[in-house]
Amino acid sequence: MARPVRIANFSGAMGDKFSAFAEAVHGNTVGAAADVVIGDSMAEITMSMVVAGLRGNREARRQFFSEYFLRQLRPELAAIAERRIKVVTNAGVYNPSGLAAAIRAEIAERGLDLRVAYVTGDDLTDRLPGLLAEGRPGHLETGAPLTVGPGEVLAANAYLGGWGIKTALDAGADIVITGRVADASLVTGPAAWWHGWGRDDLDRIAGATAAAHIIECGPQATGGNFAGFTTIPDNAVPGFPIAEVAEDGTFVITKRPGDGGAVTVDTVTAQLMYEIQGPRYLNPDVVWHTDAIELTQDGPDRVRVTGAKGSAAPPTTKAGLNFQRGYRGAIWLFPTGLDVPEKLEVLRAEAERARKDHPVDELHFFVCGRPVADPKDQYQATVPVQVAVAAGEQATVAGFLGQFTSYGLGSIPGFYIDLTQMYSMTGQPRIDYWPGLVRQADLAHQVHLPDGTVVDIAPPPGLEPFAGQPETAASTADPASFGPTETVPFGRVVYARTGDKGANANLGVWARDAAGWPWLAAFLTEERLRDLLGCPDEVVIERYEQPRLRGISFVLRGYFPPSGSANLALDSIGKSLGEFLRARHVAVPTALLAG
Repeated sequence: MARPVRIANFSGAMGDKFSAFAEAVHGNTVGAAADVVIGDSMAEITMSMVVAGLRGNREARRQFFSEYFLRQLRPELAAIAERRIKVVTNAGVYNPSGLAAAIRAEIAERGLDLRVAYVTGDDLTDRLPGLLAEGRPGHLETGAPLTVGPGEVLAANAYLGGWGIKTALDAGADIVITGRVADASLVTGPAAWWHGWGRDDLDRIAGATAAAHIIECGPQATGGNFAGFTTIPDNAVPGFPIAEVAEDGTFVITKRPGDGGAVTVDTVTAQLMYEIQGPRYLNPDVVWHTDAIELTQDGPDRVRVTGAKGSAAPPTTKAGLNFQRGYRGAIWLFPTGLDVPEKLEVLRAEAERARKDHPVDELHFFVCGRPVADPKDQYQATVPVQVAVAAGEQATVAGFLGQFTSYGLGSIPGFYIDLTQMYSMTGQPRIDYWPGLVRQADLAHQVHLPDGTVVDIAPPPGLEPFAGQPETAASTADPASFGPTETVPFGRVVYARTGDKGANANLGVWARDAAGWPWLAAFLTEERLRDLLGCPDEVVIERYEQPRLRGISFVLRGYFPPSGSANLALDSIGKSLGEFLRARHVAVPTALLAG
């Protein structure tokens, strides 16, 4: 049996910590080097921003790859060749062949022995008219057809499985460049290559999928974005995670010794509860049963994950489509001192007056906090307020912002705005993200090997239509049965993490210790969550208990209309929703507060 493969993450999104790539390649102590380094450049919100910048030039979009990654890679090529480390990344974005060619040129210039392969077949933009004529893709959740024409779609990319990456590594590639692949593919491909797994090794592939889900967001597995950050002494700059994936699909999550952060059962649970659809996590290669895994602390900064279970993948895979939904704009205002509620009334009246002349479709006020009593400096007395608008025409957005700010001299006492925004008040493109489903059989998934050979990658065998998330048993205990209570912040007894998928928020809440789990399961119903969050009635809340993780996964469908990238909310992808929930005061059994 081969030893576990050490797969180190160096990026959770384009623009992540620049030095992380070199750190992953070199390690920082004997035995800390990786066998494979992987990085994600294609976070959904990131791609919407990229598309916004390229929307007027389709050819520029076709030529786009991550120059940022190329700058990371260039100085480390010699070390990669010397250490025989494999590099796998989706930094090819919309142009994997272009990035592969640029890397090959750098390798040739240095006279190094490194072979580069790339994966294609995800880009459906040019094929979209034909697919739409056949009624595809349908919306991922509703099956509804796309409501814009193919000429309005700026980018359309399917999420490919990991077998193209495995095939490239089997053929001797040292560097594998992809465009859009499923998040897990960057790990499942290397793990399947290292261990020689077949496509029917579903439990093993599910294990690698779980490992990928934990490390895909980089330092979020080592204490970043972690509700319990105060329990981690070195929490300013967490290191990046490593997954040691064994032949049987079990794995250990760790990090390089000496790096910041920590790897604990809770930091790993945070990622496992993050951005999942429920007890079944769909992937092009496998359906991972998220409710089957077990976590144990396996030493300092080591968490062992066992029990992964997988079943056959569905015949479809996700496709992300981006199109422009008009324009958006925002301005920051700073009412200060006394009479803040009355000042806000004046600002709202001024906004409605500007709206009469420039009828924006949406207008939102986001009021952030309140002044402290007897402030010690000006900024303790200040309440930041963002005014956000959207309209179909850029001139409408620009006209509204211009007229609204023109009232400044006659507005509230102390009126001022963020002057750094003065040059961005013309209205910016509002890019929507639309999740669809396409048949895996319709994709031209191909691997371009170092010798020029092109290999077609067929869908996995034995595909099974997905029948929907299974219902999970819900606690029937009465919260009152847990004894006397004290009203305290919810976060005293729970951790939480939130993320986005399309228009949905994913919220994971778990008990800080085993004693708190039975009460949490009884207490946090869909209705109570809706009340605590102030959720609108139109948001559909799905609830799935995860007893092995002491937690509950919630899917809040339609929480970010129309999508994470196009809604106007200040926290547009819900990163702090869990922290808001933890700040709410609830009646907690005093027995759980004793520690």
